[in-house]
Amino acid sequence: MTDPISLSKAPEDDNLSAFRLATQSVRRMQREIGKALVGQQDAVTQVLVSLLAGGHVLVEGVPGLGKTLLVRALAKTFGGTFNRIQFTPDLMPSDVTGHALYDLKSEQFHVRRGPVFSHLVLADEINRAPAKTQAALLEAMQEYQVTIDGQACPLPRPFLVMATQNPIEQEGTYPLPEAQLDRFLLKVVIGYPTLQEEQRLLSLVTDGKMGDTLDIDALQTLISPEELHAIQLLVAQVRIDPALRDYAAQIVRSTRDWPGIDIGAGPRGGIALLRAARASALLDDRDYVIPDDIKQLAAPTLRHRLVLSPELEMEGQHTDDVIAAILQSVAAPRV
Repeated sequence: MTDPISLSKAPEDDNLSAFRLATQSVRRMQREIGKALVGQQDAVTQVLVSLLAGGHVLVEGVPGLGKTLLVRALAKTFGGTFNRIQFTPDLMPSDVTGHALYDLKSEQFHVRRGPVFSHLVLADEINRAPAKTQAALLEAMQEYQVTIDGQACPLPRPFLVMATQNPIEQEGTYPLPEAQLDRFLLKVVIGYPTLQEEQRLLSLVTDGKMGDTLDIDALQTLISPEELHAIQLLVAQVRIDPALRDYAAQIVRSTRDWPGIDIGAGPRGGIALLRAARASALLDDRDYVIPDDIKQLAAPTLRHRLVLSPELEMEGQHTDDVIAAILQSVAAPRV
């Protein structure tokens, strides 16, 4: 493991060295994940951005593209705990958060914590559970705590929820309400691998092995959860020029009166855009945000916060197309 990152150093040079150490640690994590997950570099980067920014991720992609493997590999790189929750129509809120049990011997209630008490939680096919069960994650995602029988139980830090949904099979699903979608920092779209990536994947999986999954046992644990939380605190110190705050606000406000958008992004969209931009800057070995950080993350930050008009959808337009048009219309500042 790397040496713990100190946030109490006063001199500017020491602060810059802390940023560089953080960048090196995260890049090592990124390379280590790549040993288990073939391709999907954009998805890995965006999930790391969300983790560093202290946010949550909604991942959309067909089955078999490595979503579970990505979260497990990420947890292995920082020694974090991992739980997978398969969302089904009969899943109850207490199956996610936990519940209070009465102990006959002690004649007292004891809290049995559910699978949400983990550093990384994979909410698989979240749209297959009813709204009441989906809402069980809201408090955890927003407040980093779960209330069980009137008792507030804090969640471990760092804490990330990665929820998945299948974009094709919609029968028997419950669409996520806008209030819950807004709690996700990013929406990551995972596509099929390239031909070269798929050839490498076939070679890794079928070369003298049984089964059809890749192994994470060989991955190294590079940092501790405490060190990762220290990096998250460093991300919050990344500098943002006031002109870039105005730029992010203009982009978000443009979504509210853009032709063909029925519902635009709320204020949380602008906040999420700047949080993600800070994490992207640290990944790029900078302690300040540039316009490209905002441009690159505008689509994953805003695509799940927009509702297009039926007319625009009938024309074959997608939210990413609209966001690209908005970025072209809003002039980026020179900082």
